Amino acid sequence: MLALPSMAQNNVPKPLADVNNVVDLTLDSLNKAETARIPAGSSRNGNNPVLFLVGNSTMRNGTLGNGNNGQWGWGFFAHTFFDENKITVENQALGGTSSRTFYNKLWPDVRKALKPGDWVIISIGHNDNGPYDSGRARASIPGVGHDSLNVTIKETGVKETVYTYGEYMRRFIRDCRAVGANPILMSLTPRDAFDEKTGKIVRKIHTQWLMQVAAEEGVPFIDLNEISGKKLDGYSKWKEKYFFYEDHIHSSRFGAMMNARSAAEGIAMSDNPALKPLQNMMLTVELPSYKVQREKGKPVVWFTGDSTVKNTDKDKDGMWGLGSQAYTVFDKEKVTCYNAAQAGRSSRTYLNEGRWDKVYNSLEPGDFVFIQFGHNDIGGIDKEKERGVIPGAADTCHVYKSAKDGTYELVYSFGWYLKKFIDDVREKGATPILVSLTPRNEWTNGKIERRNDSYGKWYREVVSQTGVEFVDLHNIMADYLDKKCGCKEKADKYYNHDHTHSSLLGAKTNANNIAKGLKAIHSKLAGYLK
Repeated sequence: MLALPSMAQNNVPKPLADVNNVVDLTLDSLNKAETARIPAGSSRNGNNPVLFLVGNSTMRNGTLGNGNNGQWGWGFFAHTFFDENKITVENQALGGTSSRTFYNKLWPDVRKALKPGDWVIISIGHNDNGPYDSGRARASIPGVGHDSLNVTIKETGVKETVYTYGEYMRRFIRDCRAVGANPILMSLTPRDAFDEKTGKIVRKIHTQWLMQVAAEEGVPFIDLNEISGKKLDGYSKWKEKYFFYEDHIHSSRFGAMMNARSAAEGIAMSDNPALKPLQNMMLTVELPSYKVQREKGKPVVWFTGDSTVKNTDKDKDGMWGLGSQAYTVFDKEKVTCYNAAQAGRSSRTYLNEGRWDKVYNSLEPGDFVFIQFGHNDIGGIDKEKERGVIPGAADTCHVYKSAKDGTYELVYSFGWYLKKFIDDVREKGATPILVSLTPRNEWTNGKIERRNDSYGKWYREVVSQTGVEFVDLHNIMADYLDKKCGCKEKADKYYNHDHTHSSLLGAKTNANNIAKGLKAIHSKLAGYLK
């Protein structure tokens, strides 16, 4: 065992530098955090096993761990991939901890709660840096060797033996095995940092250390760092950035959900026989998608939006969405049309409910996607129907607390949601087409209402920023009704029930005007019209 003479640490490697440059005070608020973290083992359902999560703020963020700061750890979403009737997932991670501080301060309670057949995912290491014997004193010795270091914490006088990163992993493993629990080593979440040579997300050195320990100890290893890193590599720089929030290490909800999925995919797709029992307790990790009947050589034209795009679409005297009339303008022999719109949705709720993800996961190169929102994006953000967005087109966001259930959400601007959809479509090699919202049957001085100073302005700003194809249905239809009708009463036949929803005639006319708009902008999609 090596002693530490003053601060001359020539006998052991220097600790890793703190590349995160984030002061995570969660560990310093341990007493408060403990009021939010459930007691270890308390989620156990009868004799069912528990999957314990051991990690730091990338696994459980903030003192309360509920996203109230706009940051989420992936452990918040991990349970969605496991059958709660067979196993419960317990997130025992805490921000600010390193392998050393977690093992010393938090692991004893988890260890006491372990029972035979339990599982423990150990994914920690982002904070194994800084001084050995002062400040937060959380550094472990780099590497997987068996060196150790006696230190005296300057501020407190507490004496402690510090081990290597690999040794702390071995200790977690030994403790699990001692009670018949199953340890899993998992590499760290990626940082928002790029390798200048490769242009790809930096892979953490801890991966190599974890792989070595896992191989030597004969425990499963899941390379979360690589699985999530590879996904981030495939995104645009704009998209990659919003998987983090406020800094280069902590995840937004997008990043946390991605990391939770990556962790689950790594387990589900592993061929390590030791993981078979855990795999049998998982739900599917298959990406949700629409099962479209594709025909060779025929692209799919996707419609996304609200009730003006998809309604009941069956009673000739009822309400209709323009998507229902797709084949009145498109040649069925050339394209397949799929209406994925949903009544009552805003751009925000269409995304939050997973509807956009189903479209995104279904896209293939050569497809076309109509993106049309706005009618439901007005209104309460954190109250009423809670589907409103921040007005504007700037990349703005803010944390809101739901009045309904007290949960937190990072809500973005109207333009941001549109830009996300556009970026996602292009990522898949498909063509996004932005469509402005249909006009409402409200008239002033013989002219139908136009919202060119709000939504129209934001649409155009998005078009300017992204170069997306744009069909200005709002003004094309408004021009048509101004000329054809001239007043609300004569325009009533194009609407049904109220001033927003379309009759069958209105839906057909909207579809025809989309075709007109496609021709006007010389869209490639115009070549598939009748």
